[in-house]
Amino acid sequence: MAGLTLKVTNRSRKGLKRLPPSIQLSSDATIEDAKIALAKAAKVSDYNRIGIFDPVSKKTVKDRKSLVREQAEIVKHGELLVKDLGPQIGWRLVYVIEYLGPLIFHPLFLSLRNQFYPALYPLLKNILPPAARNASGELSLAQQAAFAMITAHFVKRELETLFLHKFSANTMPFAYVFRNSFFYWAAAGLLGALEIYAPFSPAALAPNTLTPLTYAGIALYVIGELGNFDVHYYLAHLRKPGETARKIPRGHGFGLVTCPNYMFEVIAWIGIILVARSPSLVLFISIGSYFMYTWGWGKEKTYRKQFGDKYKKKRYVMLPGLL
Repeated sequence: MAGLTLKVTNRSRKGLKRLPPSIQLSSDATIEDAKIALAKAAKVSDYNRIGIFDPVSKKTVKDRKSLVREQAEIVKHGELLVKDLGPQIGWRLVYVIEYLGPLIFHPLFLSLRNQFYPALYPLLKNILPPAARNASGELSLAQQAAFAMITAHFVKRELETLFLHKFSANTMPFAYVFRNSFFYWAAAGLLGALEIYAPFSPAALAPNTLTPLTYAGIALYVIGELGNFDVHYYLAHLRKPGETARKIPRGHGFGLVTCPNYMFEVIAWIGIILVARSPSLVLFISIGSYFMYTWGWGKEKTYRKQFGDKYKKKRYVMLPGLL
């Protein structure tokens, strides 16, 4: 098959001044190969700075392993839209940083609770319910369980990021690390730890025995975590080494929703919430569900566009009968 000769259009306001007017690529060139060739021609040291965009939709082509010849609009118009994305940071490192926040804040608040909360109590005593005013300073069973469940969840996330997940893109703009990390550090980390380990929190005032609610929460947590890992493992091995074509995921919950990994994620957090009785974690997973729903519909639209009649359309993207 003959190679591709494509016009190169620079969308950057600044940067990439040495881009060639056109570029010759082999028939089996991937998006990543095109970035490497463009970076070499433009004398750019990090090819990940170069973003390639669809000439019609103007959306970035995210899958670096996809073949250029399979990008219909690029081939039809014979054009690569290129932009300097600025300093980059690896996707894997971004995820490690995101999940690190809760792993810092929860042990921190737990270790300092005997010093921090007595100082905070005088400021809150007039607005706390009567039961909270006489709360013990000892960790309740619910608080201990919540700490173990949240810590295990984010340790699992870190291990999956380091050893399991495969990313369609190598990097993202460096500035995004602050935006992406804020949610986990602030909501699941700072706010969650601040509330859960307080001696007057709902978790502290929960019955200090294993109640049916606690058993239900633990059961949902285990189902959610195991199901989430199963989907992640399946997706990581969906394409065999050397394959570039996308595949339709089947089984593992994909018959129910577009993104069963999101479904199991929510199930696991519902389990944590039932054990911890935590309003802050309700807020965290509610906001998180909005983003997962948005990402899920994006995936559903991509599947429908890419696979056409081969793909069975889903009505719900993450929670059967709800979202």
